[in-house]
Amino acid sequence: MTRRERLVDVLIVGAGPAGLAAAAGLAAAGVRRVEVLERDREPGGIPRHCAHGGFGTRASGDLTGPAYAVRLAAEARAAGATLRTGITVTGWAGPRTLDATGPGGLERITARAVVLATGARERPRAARLVPGTRPAGVYTTGELQQSVHLHHQPIGTRAVVVGDEPVSLAAADTLRTAGVRLVVRVTEHPPRPFAAVRSSGGAPLLTRTTVTALTGRPRLTGVRVRHADGRTATLACDTVVFTADWIPDHELARRGGLPMDPGTRGPAHDPAYRTGQPGVFAVGNLLHGGESAATAAREGRAVTGPVLAHLDTGSWPTGGAPLAVAAPLEWAAPNVTGPGGRLLLRTGRRLAAPLLVVSQDGALLHRKRLARSVAPGRSFSLAAHWLGRVDPQGGTVHIRIA
Repeated sequence: MTRRERLVDVLIVGAGPAGLAAAAGLAAAGVRRVEVLERDREPGGIPRHCAHGGFGTRASGDLTGPAYAVRLAAEARAAGATLRTGITVTGWAGPRTLDATGPGGLERITARAVVLATGARERPRAARLVPGTRPAGVYTTGELQQSVHLHHQPIGTRAVVVGDEPVSLAAADTLRTAGVRLVVRVTEHPPRPFAAVRSSGGAPLLTRTTVTALTGRPRLTGVRVRHADGRTATLACDTVVFTADWIPDHELARRGGLPMDPGTRGPAHDPAYRTGQPGVFAVGNLLHGGESAATAAREGRAVTGPVLAHLDTGSWPTGGAPLAVAAPLEWAAPNVTGPGGRLLLRTGRRLAAPLLVVSQDGALLHRKRLARSVAPGRSFSLAAHWLGRVDPQGGTVHIRIA
């Protein structure tokens, strides 16, 4: 089969909020050939499947996920970017050359700059190592939302939701839309103070509780759980939804040989979203998984400046010092130091007004006590003005809780 070879200025892989925002920003800034490749049939990413509100900006007003996706795609096209859907990127043929396939056949596209915006996905039951039978009725939030909102498929009658993050509440809303009774939500985390968890139609939340197995064949009949005190139980249901526990869609980045960060499980990157491969940038939930659409879009817009600088000069600054966190912190993004930007951090357990300490080679760079508590599964920001004091040739920069 004949393979077409083409050249573009900027090639963006992924048409979720980050990729579309990057496309709109770059095209509006005057980059002539900005092309976005998306493997799904429509652009928009995860918001396309989210029928609930809460998307958009103060200027645009409150939008549903599908309306938000349509708006982002329209802004990118209006700015002059080309959006191509149904196109799957299959691998790399060079540092900034990608192979792709779609309805028109095979392509090899070389770009002056590549922006990876492939997003993240929830870990399914198998990746969470939950044993038991393999019945029908097991979903992630994304699978549930697509089944309900895109394909209008019947779901079940009684459901258990695993997780207590915002996406877990979105899963509960989707179940309610589908006419499914939510029996209970389950989380391994402790209770949140001040009743911070929103009720889901009266369904209780079991905290400090772990799912140990699924039962039933060919349809799910129950979820076995173990409480922190050792008690066990089986929750009768025909549907279970595993939520959160995000992992970046990093296969393409790995195939390109990009250095990866063990904490985020996404590409290592600096505050300008530069990866370890010259000319290749990364934005959105590919970098950290589980952030909001607004955060992903903000990063897409923020990459405009660094990409323009690269297109103008062709230069690629040498990497800064790596950045690492100590438990209970799980990751920091960015994870390579450089000028500007801000940091996102995530913790594995609740921290009450934590004192954050940043150091390099024994020298104190920053010390700050947060005025609030931070919860697991939700990122929090750390001012990054101290990045200017980092020795780029020095050792690892460490962030810890004192």
